[in-house]
Amino acid sequence: MSAPIQELVLASNNRGKLQEMQALLTPLGITLRRVAEFTDVSPAETGHTFIENALIKARHAARASGLPALADDSGIEVRALGGQPGVYSARYGGEPSSDAANNQKLLTELASVPDGARSARFVCVLALLRHADDPVPLIAQGFWQGQILRAPRGEHGFGYDPLFWLADPQCSAAELPAEIKNRQSHRARAMQALLAQIQTDL
Repeated sequence: MSAPIQELVLASNNRGKLQEMQALLTPLGITLRRVAEFTDVSPAETGHTFIENALIKARHAARASGLPALADDSGIEVRALGGQPGVYSARYGGEPSSDAANNQKLLTELASVPDGARSARFVCVLALLRHADDPVPLIAQGFWQGQILRAPRGEHGFGYDPLFWLADPQCSAAELPAEIKNRQSHRARAMQALLAQIQTDL
């Protein structure tokens, strides 16, 4: 057993992710710091799975900062596209990556797919390393089921949120207030699973 974690470096420069995760970790007294405070180098995400890429990012952040590190690898899987874009979600629309380009490519790929066949799910894998060479990282995952809309809706969230329709409560993920998204999303579900491990293993 090690001392309780009070500070984590988040292996991401996505401010949306930082805000979501900080809100979930605050009740445990854990403060998140951005990896950009320690390095401006991003590791090559060469993994073929969400778990592999989360571990690559967490080890890089832990090594750069000297702190325990938390990494998220997440994306959207669309059944009609055989699970794509999956691990390539962040750069689906090409480089330089942007939410707008990613969303537009997804809409283009699904243009001929009928409404009843547009099911999708968000996937989130979290990896927490106590130090860069941690041989037993904590791994948690979460899923969020929905459908892909034909046009963006909503002003909140980020990424594919404006295209992700939720049957309950009948809105897009980008129309959900942050406090509700932080209870329901794939990232929230993965974080709850991770928090249970943190409280028992760390």
